[in-house]
Amino acid sequence: MTRDHQTLALLLFSAFVAVTLGITTWVSRRRQGSAEEFYTGGRLFSPMENGFAIAGDYMSAASFLGISGLIALYGYDGMLYSVGFLVAWLVVLFLVAELVRNCGRFTLADVVAARMRERPVRIAAGTSSVTVSVLYLVAQMVGAGSLVALLLGRTGEAAQAWTVIGVGALMVVYVSLGGMRATTWIQIVKAVLLLGGTIALTVLVLLRFHGDVDRLLLTAAERSGHGEAFLAPGLKYGGDWTARFDFISLGLALVLGTAGLPHILSRFYTVPTARAARRSVVWSIGLIGGFYLMTIVLGFGAAALVGPKAVRGSNAAGNTAVPLLALDLGGGTGTTGGTVLFAVVAAIAFATILAVVAGITLASSASVAHDLYASLRSRRRKPRSEVTVARVAAVGTGMVAIALGLLARDLNVAFLVGLAFAVAASANLPVLLYSLFWRGFTTRGAVWAVYGGLVPAVVLVLLSPVVSGSPASLFPGVDFQYFPLENPGLVSIPLGFLAGWLGTVTSAELPDAAKHAETEVRSLTGAGAV
Repeated sequence: MTRDHQTLALLLFSAFVAVTLGITTWVSRRRQGSAEEFYTGGRLFSPMENGFAIAGDYMSAASFLGISGLIALYGYDGMLYSVGFLVAWLVVLFLVAELVRNCGRFTLADVVAARMRERPVRIAAGTSSVTVSVLYLVAQMVGAGSLVALLLGRTGEAAQAWTVIGVGALMVVYVSLGGMRATTWIQIVKAVLLLGGTIALTVLVLLRFHGDVDRLLLTAAERSGHGEAFLAPGLKYGGDWTARFDFISLGLALVLGTAGLPHILSRFYTVPTARAARRSVVWSIGLIGGFYLMTIVLGFGAAALVGPKAVRGSNAAGNTAVPLLALDLGGGTGTTGGTVLFAVVAAIAFATILAVVAGITLASSASVAHDLYASLRSRRRKPRSEVTVARVAAVGTGMVAIALGLLARDLNVAFLVGLAFAVAASANLPVLLYSLFWRGFTTRGAVWAVYGGLVPAVVLVLLSPVVSGSPASLFPGVDFQYFPLENPGLVSIPLGFLAGWLGTVTSAELPDAAKHAETEVRSLTGAGAV
């Protein structure tokens, strides 16, 4: 990249950082001592504001950088991520949004603990939520490292390491000082910027092909080197039965995982009523749906205009396809248009990463403080102390995410998010659905459902080709690969549901009919909701 690219992109990124730090500073002057203010922003956001914030939270670096890159490299098979991420919101809309808003207060564990023994349930759900959040954060860190390597023209480990550290430091500042109110407004600003940039790139791609989508697809197929196979299923997931099962596993994880993501569930507590929560989801589905349709155009546009070979040459996992596409659409290297468009897209991608990591870090720190800390110490504590613990937890979460982000820097960000979705679908979704809909569910069932999905998901990832046994693994020099699939969802999701059922039917504890009735009425009507 030329020095002009670097200077302009860094200036735009610095402007976004300045604006978001200004928002955080302004919000921090308000009273942040209460847990409700810190975790939910006082529940004062409108459905439209929360819908934009949810969209900003969900449209991550995996969406903007990773999905487009996978489509550019693998064509039809890459679109699975776009479809899976979008279809997942139907599960959230019909099964989760209103019920979670009515039953919970700050975290997923609140919903389950409403009718169970609190201590074991909160420890299990809190552990699972932190695990999912850290996995999701790693993907954002990898996206940040890939982007700065392209922006600065440096592929060395030092440049990526300092970028990851910088992003981690900023997210800690956002969460520690501003809480949910600052995080929400940062996500709203980021959603508007991301949608605006994506619309502009999509229009430019379609104009380049005079609105002829068939020509776009045929050109992408021709440049891919795979011909018509680029536009048909099977290029990435159709080689053998292992790849086909991986396809099914990934699809299950994407469709079911969203309803178990802690940072998405926490957004339903920022609105005043369950009806507002549902309307928030409707807003977010419209925004997210339009965005994912455009990522398909951007992915095939990158394949047609940049070419998979150039995309791989810049980043083997395809994470830089969109910035390279912007450079080409603007006129190419050395042109004013290319410089400006590249810089704008790079700045938007940085903004995307910062906003998403802030939301995830807040959800993770809430689980540590509200669930783990609250369960592992005496009940005699000041309300302010929980917020203090949440701020300290944000620092710890950031440090862990930075370390793992440096380790996984060569993996595709959309793929990494797929792993986080698999863990969320395996550990969080079974206990959430059982708690909401199964009258006979018990405390042992809840704990077994969480650990019965969480432990197999994590163990299977460690024993998969992701970690060892192949040149693209985290540790290519060793081989302890015993599980053939890259995504564990096909095995771990059913195990989570099975463990919850088994724990319940073998439990000597009698389910509390009165608490279930209270939870059922509260979840469906909102009576008694916070």
